[in-house]
Amino acid sequence: MVDADAEDILMFNSHENISVKIYNPGVNLGKNIFQKIGKFASDFRSANQRMHNKTFIVDGKVVITGGRNIADEYFDYDHEYNFRDRDILLLGKTSQSVEKSFNEFWNSELSVVVNKVLNDEPKNIESDNRFDNLHEYACNPDNFWPQVRERIKALPEAFKAIESFGDLVWLDDVNFVSDKPGKNKGEMGLGGGGASTDKLIELVKNAKTSIDIQTPYLITTALSQVLFNEAVKRGVRIRILTNSLASTDNVEAFSGYQSGREDLLKTGVRIFEFRPDAQVRNDIMTGELQDVLINKPIFGLHAKTMVIDNKITVVGTFNLDPRSANLNTECLVVVNSEDIAKGVTNGMEIEFKPENSWETTLTYNPDSEVNKYKRLKT
Repeated sequence: MVDADAEDILMFNSHENISVKIYNPGVNLGKNIFQKIGKFASDFRSANQRMHNKTFIVDGKVVITGGRNIADEYFDYDHEYNFRDRDILLLGKTSQSVEKSFNEFWNSELSVVVNKVLNDEPKNIESDNRFDNLHEYACNPDNFWPQVRERIKALPEAFKAIESFGDLVWLDDVNFVSDKPGKNKGEMGLGGGGASTDKLIELVKNAKTSIDIQTPYLITTALSQVLFNEAVKRGVRIRILTNSLASTDNVEAFSGYQSGREDLLKTGVRIFEFRPDAQVRNDIMTGELQDVLINKPIFGLHAKTMVIDNKITVVGTFNLDPRSANLNTECLVVVNSEDIAKGVTNGMEIEFKPENSWETTLTYNPDSEVNKYKRLKT
């Protein structure tokens, strides 16, 4: 699922301080359409296995992980569509677990050095000035909003500010959970789960009072519907916020959700669907972008979050769908802290409000808020 020109990746990899590997290559980079079809036809499960982990580790000490990919639309730079996401900042011993997981993937036989996947090296790959244009672009003040540059300048003070506001909470009970490269052995066909799947099932089974979830894609199976129904029968209040048809970037995933929506509602779960014009974007998105554009970009949900019993918080990469459960490798952070849970829940409560999401019921859904073409496509 690499969305970049081969030449750009090879050029990037040619930098003396940068190394790039590709996880499970074979259906994207370096393949023509016939080779891709052949891969899907001969090894469907392997072709569908993606590394969905997202970790950013600095000096082995500071970690950011969560739902965010590296692309314009995850950083408010896209003029048509941007995501509302959630990350967690980790300092201390948990960073060691994250780095261990990264190294497992980096050293896995599934991870291949990029120039073994792509053979055609750019003509000027040895040129001393091959990065000059990039440096010039980065240094040109017209290419980035002033507030972005100000935040970069203020980085030395950032951690002090986070701590002074009370947003940095020191805890012992923080766990990083990651699937292994390859996820599972495929002995159950496309099923089989993994460490992240097992952990989430355990948390749902042990919930006592409430479960609040945000997931951009919501495709439930009989297993997950039974889990939720059993929790509701125990008296657990469950709310899920996902994308509406109007805010989703993935009509295929929405189609899967759409076909199981009624059954999920019958389990007793309350479902909310994110609005593409959610009012909260005015507070979250970069202000300058909204000021200069005639048409405001669609705002979609990409956060993957769960809060259980107002004390356990999960932030990670796991979408509530069978792909994350059985095929993608995923990672998540489980934090046992009422302070953290309160902070995350406060943010989620804002997004459950009518100005930010529609509540879907057995008698109402907001599918009609989009044009006929998108409905037909779905």
